[in-house]
Amino acid sequence: MGKLKIAEVLARAGLHLGTTTVGQIVKEHPVPPQTSGKSKTDERHVTADRPNHVWHVDLTTVPISGGFWAPWSPFALPQSWPFCWWVAIVLDHFSRRAMGFVIFTDKPTSAAIRAFLGRTIRIAGARPKYFICDKGVQFWCAGFKAWCRRRKIKPRYGAVGKHGSIAVIERFIGTMKREGTRRLLIPMRRTTFRDDLKLFVARYNEYRPNTALNGCTPNEIYHGLSPANRRPRCEPRPRWPRKSQCATPQTLIAGQPGGEFTLKIDFVEGICRS
Repeated sequence: MGKLKIAEVLARAGLHLGTTTVGQIVKEHPVPPQTSGKSKTDERHVTADRPNHVWHVDLTTVPISGGFWAPWSPFALPQSWPFCWWVAIVLDHFSRRAMGFVIFTDKPTSAAIRAFLGRTIRIAGARPKYFICDKGVQFWCAGFKAWCRRRKIKPRYGAVGKHGSIAVIERFIGTMKREGTRRLLIPMRRTTFRDDLKLFVARYNEYRPNTALNGCTPNEIYHGLSPANRRPRCEPRPRWPRKSQCATPQTLIAGQPGGEFTLKIDFVEGICRS
């Protein structure tokens, strides 16, 4: 993780440090343990003002092992199982929460995508006012538009060939690959791969601070919870004035300055698959 992301994670644990301080600490050599015994859209921009107002939906491919690198013909080009998985994702714009995903062995049809969106709406118990997507064949078709019209959902499409027109979900996909799938040996079994993605989505929604949300997590914004980085903080400097400001966000000191603390790090569900 970068300096900003590390600072945001520590802030949620009660230790508020600036990005410059984090950068300096990262460059330091580890201290030996002590032995003392101490322990965009159709020409109009759509802005979400509440959860379930605007949802994004998009598709991406995830190579299986060396799937896309197979050099021999005719297997150099097919983007389908056993060379890759297709993953469809729905993201809530306001909270950046991943609402659901589904895995396909081949490029899905519009009917398959509509079935997935219908299941996601039923599970969430809410439907969005807008769907933002690209002009892929699954979305830019009469069937998808009619499906949205029956449910009183307005589809909005990103500009063709314009980078950033569906930037919110593109950033999520980039994070999913950078922090998730590219650190895994992608399995051939769909159930195993689904379990891996479930763990990533659970971590992303519940624990990973989001810079666009000022260090809050998607679940905190979606469910209206009190952000962990707003709780009283630890202050390890014994002479630090209690009224002085700290690294953002500004919070009060828990207890007295100079207190010792232990930072415990666990894996999601106790599992490490990287």
